[in-house]
Amino acid sequence: MLRATALAFALGFAAQTDAFMSSPSTIGAPRRAAMVSRRGRASIAPTMGHKWDGDRKMRVAIVGGGPSGSCAAEIFAQEPNIDTYIFERKMDNAKPCGGAIPLCMIEEFQIPEEVVDRKVRKMLMISPTGKEAPIGQTLRDDEYIGMTRREILDGFLRDRAIKLGAKPINGLVTGIDLPEGNSETKPYKIHYTNYNGQKVGTPEELDVDLIIGADGANSRVAKAIDAGEYNYAIAFQERIRINDQQMAFYEELAEMYVGDDVSPDFYGWVFPKYDHVGVGTGTVVNRPAIKQYQNAIRERAGKKIEGGKIIKVEAHPIPEHYRPKRVLNRAALVGDAAGYVTKCSGEGIYFAAKSGRMAAEAITKLTQGGTVLPTQEEIEDTYLRRYDQLYGPTYAVLDVLQQVFYRSNPAREAFVEMCESEYVQKVTFDSYLYKKVTSGGPVEDLKLLFNTVRSLVKQNLRSDIPKDAKFYNPVESLQRLGK
Repeated sequence: MLRATALAFALGFAAQTDAFMSSPSTIGAPRRAAMVSRRGRASIAPTMGHKWDGDRKMRVAIVGGGPSGSCAAEIFAQEPNIDTYIFERKMDNAKPCGGAIPLCMIEEFQIPEEVVDRKVRKMLMISPTGKEAPIGQTLRDDEYIGMTRREILDGFLRDRAIKLGAKPINGLVTGIDLPEGNSETKPYKIHYTNYNGQKVGTPEELDVDLIIGADGANSRVAKAIDAGEYNYAIAFQERIRINDQQMAFYEELAEMYVGDDVSPDFYGWVFPKYDHVGVGTGTVVNRPAIKQYQNAIRERAGKKIEGGKIIKVEAHPIPEHYRPKRVLNRAALVGDAAGYVTKCSGEGIYFAAKSGRMAAEAITKLTQGGTVLPTQEEIEDTYLRRYDQLYGPTYAVLDVLQQVFYRSNPAREAFVEMCESEYVQKVTFDSYLYKKVTSGGPVEDLKLLFNTVRSLVKQNLRSDIPKDAKFYNPVESLQRLGK
């Protein structure tokens, strides 16, 4: 944690240097993730759960069948005294997503080889002026980034939970009635349309005692518990089938493009899939221009994808920070519904799966074999506390990195230059692959600070770097939450 704080401080200083050197940014500082702090509670006994005295088994409803919901269902399903229901409207849903997963997820969640389309061992970072920084020379032979298709990955995780006993409902949750009087023992009522594989569904209801909201950025569970709003990005991706020669180029290679032409606050990508590439981009601050940025990323990729056939177009909201509230009574949010997507990299799959599993493990343990209904305070002091302790530093460092390097084209140019450093590559890959903020020690971090400031100054003095385009979008970009 100390190293993460030191690194964030160093990069924060670098951000101020860049802000001084460059013109005022139209983007503004992103809102900080709302970390849950519970210091001082250690001496106070938490509110204890209530004995379950229902005439049926305790029930949990998991709303959403992606990685977060499926990994939560897998844990709950192994408790014989809890009936587990998992709701998913589209069992073959293909979320627009780069699909990259770290090595630690493949091992920790026992993802089989056939779920991973490609093993990426090389990356190209491409700057606004076209400078390319090859990345990957620090990886060992057995290290790689797994590239997946979400319909395959999600289906595998969901099917595994179902085999363990989770009851799938092919339905759309349309409403949730909270317990009367915010009771800590009365049930929730789930209203849903049950499609059961048909085009037209039938309205049904189900009483449940616990809810896991794993239903993404537009979470109905979050709305039901009044979890609050958050800034979000639009991710746009086209799946493009290219010829065999072009596909061979991307055999073990992924590309990331930075520049305000492809995104004013994120990056564009070309990621290899099974028999095609995913080409996409995203933005928070200028969402109405997303198609303009998508056209730009196709142009930047140029001949490498020229003549390709677009086989699927996808778009989806991606949260930018934590929800203000992630637990209310016996309902807990996980994954995108909770806001667990990192700044800078936009990664969310691992954190979705991990948060779903951690929430389910904590709550299952609190139920003491399906005999006790846990309280909100108990869920916060187990699931949320542990999650924030593990991953808070990661979110903080990536938040600062985004502020430093995505604020202007000179900063993006400096970012690509920094990526040429083997030290930066090693720290970055170690942090990504194993989900631990790493450092080479204070001396190396001071060198990193010096080199970052030097690069930012140098790039800001260049005259050949494209000027950032100005845009005026007060409705969706300048009137941001928390400003």
